[in-house]
Amino acid sequence: MHIAILTFDGFNELDSLIAYGMLSRISLLGDANWKVSIASPTARVTSMNGLTIDAHIDLKEANSADAVLIGSGMKTREVAGDNSILSQIQLDPGRQLIAAQCSGTFLLAKLGLLGKTPACTDTTSKPWVQAAGINILNQAFFAHGNVATAGGCFSAQYISAWMIARLKGMAEAKEVLHYFAPVGEKEEYVARALFHVDEHFQEHSLT
Repeated sequence: MHIAILTFDGFNELDSLIAYGMLSRISLLGDANWKVSIASPTARVTSMNGLTIDAHIDLKEANSADAVLIGSGMKTREVAGDNSILSQIQLDPGRQLIAAQCSGTFLLAKLGLLGKTPACTDTTSKPWVQAAGINILNQAFFAHGNVATAGGCFSAQYISAWMIARLKGMAEAKEVLHYFAPVGEKEEYVARALFHVDEHFQEHSLT
């Protein structure tokens, strides 16, 4: 199972790296077939706060992943206006789980993958996504079929839990959430996160 996290120059570290850490725990639990990759249009990308990381794969390789998460960043509108980048992204919700966080929802809209489905995003990105014709929900997470969106940096936990639940199972999603939850708050933390995921969880999986 391969999950690609689309990450561009100016990326928000919390969006890409919280999800990367949470999703990668499945491989640490012994699933040798579970792989999480940072996918970027260039070999290296630099975050909004100056952190430079190496990409594992390019955008075209991400098109064949089982699941794709589009992160956010300060340069999302530049990416959305660059056809040389957008043309490399060919995603299909018929065969992939697709998720976007914060301004990543704007890219999802520009790619035509939301249709008339309402979506979540952060407060800064909200007017851009609305201008693209998408109805924005005042909530942290929403999923319809194989497409999910989230708003706010810490909503990465909800996307990660949803992807793990869909690709592996709810028990694995609970384990990952429990592992990362603050000490003394684990049960409350897991219950709150699963409240968001359960409402939109589809019992079928892609395994």
